[in-house]
Amino acid sequence: MTVENISVNKSFGGWHKQYSHQSKTLNCAMRFAIYLPPQASNGEKVPVLYWLSGLTCTDENFMQKAGAQRMAAELGIAIVAPDTSPRGDDVADDAGYDLGKGAGFYVNATQAPWNRHYRMYDYVVNELPQLIESMFPVSDKRSIAGHSMGGHGALVIAMRNPQAYQSVSAFSPITNPVNCPWGKKAFTAYLGRDTTTWAEYDASLLMRKATEFVPALVDQGEADDFLIEQLKPEVLEAAAKLSGYPLTLNMQEGFDHSYYFISSFIENHLRFHAEYLGK
Repeated sequence: MTVENISVNKSFGGWHKQYSHQSKTLNCAMRFAIYLPPQASNGEKVPVLYWLSGLTCTDENFMQKAGAQRMAAELGIAIVAPDTSPRGDDVADDAGYDLGKGAGFYVNATQAPWNRHYRMYDYVVNELPQLIESMFPVSDKRSIAGHSMGGHGALVIAMRNPQAYQSVSAFSPITNPVNCPWGKKAFTAYLGRDTTTWAEYDASLLMRKATEFVPALVDQGEADDFLIEQLKPEVLEAAAKLSGYPLTLNMQEGFDHSYYFISSFIENHLRFHAEYLGK
């Protein structure tokens, strides 16, 4: 596999790097970013936190705005941030910001024309970790986190693969996509109109019936403009109570949907993951 290094920046004694590679899963070139803490330069294999970003984002948003590198360096955790969708001139797209490029929703599309490229679930679960673990001084201990659409992806992926992840966290996740406008639009396009197929990508429905648990932390801003119509954290909380899922949900007064919110609490999330990655 040809992997091209695009950029390198030193940060808190570690290194932030961007790479491009040809994805067999997505049938296009993909970009990802990785932060390697200083411990990775000292012969250690460090655990990895995978970060999934939200609508319209790329690998750059979290790495540039969240301020996570300082704490990742202290805790000895690598962070990997993939793009949010396939890219390229021949990749299907939509005029709306909430479908197509920048809006992969971390599902495996089954409907044309999306199914040729949009298999972000398989990319995040299988291809990307295999690439990371073969190229970099990291262990096979993984946790996963994300924001908004990426929070949806992180929760779904962790619950569907409980043996593969030590912990999961999310900021402002889309918790019940089968019942919100963003989710209905994306799932209809990617998965078709048979709504029974949507359930495997709905965090609240998965959490209701879960029997294997991945410790979960969710922070949600109470001043989030998308709170009521799109995010529905109360549905996830109710699901956790039904199954006894180990979910901590924090409603944060005054905070919105932005990276100001994420940067305010990212240290808490990294310390949460470090607790489980260190076990």
